Amino acid sequence: MSKTIRHFVIPDTQVRPGVATDHLTWIGRAILEYKPDVVIHLGDHWDMSSLNSYDSPLKMEKRRLKDDVAAGNKAMSDLWRPLREYNQRRHGRRTYYNPRRVFLFGNHENRLIRTIESMPLILDGLVSYDLLKLHMWETHPFLEAVNIDGIQYSHYFYNPNSGRPYGGTAHTKLKNVGCSFTMGHQQGLDYALRHVVSGLTQYGLVAGSCYLHDEDYRGPQANGEWRGVIVKNDVRNGEYDIMPLTLKYLRTKFG
Repeated sequence: MSKTIRHFVIPDTQVRPGVATDHLTWIGRAILEYKPDVVIHLGDHWDMSSLNSYDSPLKMEKRRLKDDVAAGNKAMSDLWRPLREYNQRRHGRRTYYNPRRVFLFGNHENRLIRTIESMPLILDGLVSYDLLKLHMWETHPFLEAVNIDGIQYSHYFYNPNSGRPYGGTAHTKLKNVGCSFTMGHQQGLDYALRHVVSGLTQYGLVAGSCYLHDEDYRGPQANGEWRGVIVKNDVRNGEYDIMPLTLKYLRTKFG
């Protein structure tokens, strides 16, 4: 009997200075509990609010890039602290746990690249993704699609003719993408499946919120969306059994 594969998916965490990040430790403990073969972060871990061109000058006044980077780096360290402590306790034994870790740059991290491109004479060579604490991850550029066990992963998927993200429900996106996919970017949780003539089932998953704070720009009626992580059991050829875990559940079990 072949080994079953498990994926652990972390949607957008959007860390910035001043927001609660306790859930990153809960997620780290959950990773140890379920011991997935692959951990996939869908991007937008660093919110990069200091580079947000949509906010007013008043809101931007006290924001600093170094603070954005430091907040995200600390949260990333918190995520892997349970694993580091677990492996340290097993020093010299053959029970180290070291899953494959895949990080997909999101549009918020891409703000850093856009800023460099806007001022290359000043920033080129001084500012880069090297500032981000990602040395333990396999990283992939913004919007690159990565095939893992038959599932295409990307921060989001877009119309190749317009360059704009596919809209609509997960079912609509599934028809447009044409294969099993998982993406972040869009708040909440949306899930669809369809059977194809090959006998396989294609799965579309949209999960873009994994944070404790509310986003001001969404207003008082739009911050109640699903927030959590996804465990995919028995992954093969793009098919899997889905197990969503809310942050509320993670707090109860691992907090």
